[in-house]
Amino acid sequence: MGGLLILAIHAGATEDLPAGKHAHSHTNRLIHETSPYLLQHAHNPVDWYPWGEEAFALAKTNNMTIFLSIGYSACHWCHVMERESFENEAIAKIMNEHFVCIKVDREEHPEVDRIYMDSVTAMTGSGGWPLNAFLTPDLKPFFGGTYFPPTDRGGRVRSFPQLLTAIGEAWKTKQELIVADADKLSTHVSGMLTMSLPTDGTGLSTGLLATAGAGLAPQFDPEWGGFSGGIKFPPHGPLELLLRRHRHARDDASRTMLNVTLSKMASGGIYDQLGGGFSRYSVDSKWLVPHFEKMLYDNAQLTHVYLEAYQLLGKPLYRKIARESLDYVLRDMTDAKGGFYAAEDADSEGHEGKFYVWSPDEIIATLGEKDAALFNDYFNVTPQGNFEGRTILNRPVPHGEYATAHRMDPAKLQSRLDAMRNKLMHVRDRRIRPGLDDKVLASWNGLMISSFVLGYQVLDDSRYYDAALEAARFMAMTMMNEKGDLLHTYRLGKATLPAYQNDYAALILAFLDIYEMTFDPAWIDRADLLAKTMIDRFWDEEADTFYFTSSEHKNLLARSRSISDTQLPAGNALAALALLRLAKFVDSNTYFEHGEKILIANKSGMERGGKWMGHMLVAADFYLDAPKEIAIAGPAGDPATRALLKVVHQNFLPNKIVAAVDPGKQNAESVGKRVPLLKDKPLQKGKPAAYVCENFSCKQPVSTPADLAKQLGVKPGKSESR
Repeated sequence: MGGLLILAIHAGATEDLPAGKHAHSHTNRLIHETSPYLLQHAHNPVDWYPWGEEAFALAKTNNMTIFLSIGYSACHWCHVMERESFENEAIAKIMNEHFVCIKVDREEHPEVDRIYMDSVTAMTGSGGWPLNAFLTPDLKPFFGGTYFPPTDRGGRVRSFPQLLTAIGEAWKTKQELIVADADKLSTHVSGMLTMSLPTDGTGLSTGLLATAGAGLAPQFDPEWGGFSGGIKFPPHGPLELLLRRHRHARDDASRTMLNVTLSKMASGGIYDQLGGGFSRYSVDSKWLVPHFEKMLYDNAQLTHVYLEAYQLLGKPLYRKIARESLDYVLRDMTDAKGGFYAAEDADSEGHEGKFYVWSPDEIIATLGEKDAALFNDYFNVTPQGNFEGRTILNRPVPHGEYATAHRMDPAKLQSRLDAMRNKLMHVRDRRIRPGLDDKVLASWNGLMISSFVLGYQVLDDSRYYDAALEAARFMAMTMMNEKGDLLHTYRLGKATLPAYQNDYAALILAFLDIYEMTFDPAWIDRADLLAKTMIDRFWDEEADTFYFTSSEHKNLLARSRSISDTQLPAGNALAALALLRLAKFVDSNTYFEHGEKILIANKSGMERGGKWMGHMLVAADFYLDAPKEIAIAGPAGDPATRALLKVVHQNFLPNKIVAAVDPGKQNAESVGKRVPLLKDKPLQKGKPAAYVCENFSCKQPVSTPADLAKQLGVKPGKSESR
């Protein structure tokens, strides 16, 4: 597809162009947007339009092709292309003459990003950001790519001005061929987006997790962890799968894959050794050199994984990484109103990673010779550096081994290092920070709320309780209304854009988690309201899955379905788990059947492997594992009640629901009606009691942590395995 046009593009020629003028000599329509990424382009000489009817109508009225450019605020090469091309007046003149130019924040419009990413990938074999696509006036793609250089650098890829000129001329002279090409590509991409997985309609097998876990082993890097070579992204879904596989089987293979991957990521440069938190990915197989942008969704998911790994495997390192990552989000990524920001940029002062790297002399100047010698040795800071002559902090030797080799007490060594890190943090905080994308996205916030809830439950830190509850209240009051309508994004006091299916699913899960932290049934009611709306607006009866978009999302080539994980959990995977959990709380066959249908519809995908179906397999594990229904009867502030809850929270018990009621309160009967599990759950001999149930059939109530642990098959207040 597009072969004739490609020949025309390569045949074009344009002179080198002068640099652009000062950015603020121009203002375009993006000045009225709230997205930080769009606002970064508001003073380009390009006559940018946001995604919307005004741009589409202009293209159709004037029979102009559309230049669609998609990126996000933390994207390094997006900034490069803006500086080189979109700020260049001569290039902007060509763009404005030949095209209706539309700029899209991929995080605001993920469905637009997916459609045109799939289109460009189909045309070129690869994709990435910035994503640049050329569309017919009816939004059908016919050519695209990622970064285009401003001048001719030889080879197959020509300069951006040459490309623009060639496409502009081709539209005038070969329009019928281009339209025919675009029709074929659009039909192909629409088919890919709407394709359903084959299913035999039979139920799920209890061996599903074992098969998927075994399928990860051949892809595993035994030295550095992860499941690929070269560039490595944190494998959130596979790690969640392996945690559940190891819980069931206690197998050495799952334990090894978990421990190697988690420990190597925690010791590499992908983890901010000074301030906590993970970067988006590593450009090497050793997790050493990150692409320095920090995304909320990575830190939400990885914090959750490290907390669960600590519950299951008991390694203090995992607790430390989880705490530091939560503290990073509290410190640098939390809005005053409670929501969590989307991302921090890779660049500062025009250079990638400048905020994070160090020289030995800088550390000596801050810590003094003696402490600097220890710090530089421990974190591998060298004169030659490991990134453009400077050093990304990393820990080549595990903490315990380093302490033993240097005849130091591990705890005292850690205390010394923490004091040094605090001093260096003060120095780093005086540097110019990377750019901050301070928009609040519903689905990403849902993931982060759930991680703060788990952080409170596992680490017993009230700051995490407060952060989770404040963010949930913000979402409930600002991002949704009393009818269950949800909005996707918030910034500068304004919530906008209709929510997507994964926004609903992630917030249902977050609100259920908030209930299990506060035991306020209002959160069950809110989750119930969102679930009804999600089913009403997104459910596809023919495919037994949810669409990603609703009828509110206009001008799309197709309605896609989020089935497999990307760096975000699949929307249908989140929905399956959310509905299965909610069904247990409110005793709803409707919710249970919808969750079950999603899993059966995606059975073949789960059977083929767990790398991209990790979160669907997490939902399947909940479905297959006869989830525990745990009811706690007792006053919230009673130490005996808290002791019972501690048994539940300190152990890795992912397949459960937890409800609590104070039988002595006047509203106890009402709470029992809203959460049937709590009906007729009295104290035992005046003491708080726990009821362990399955399908509302309960064992004898118990009042001691030891007895509860015995019924749950765990140890009191300790992890299941070490």
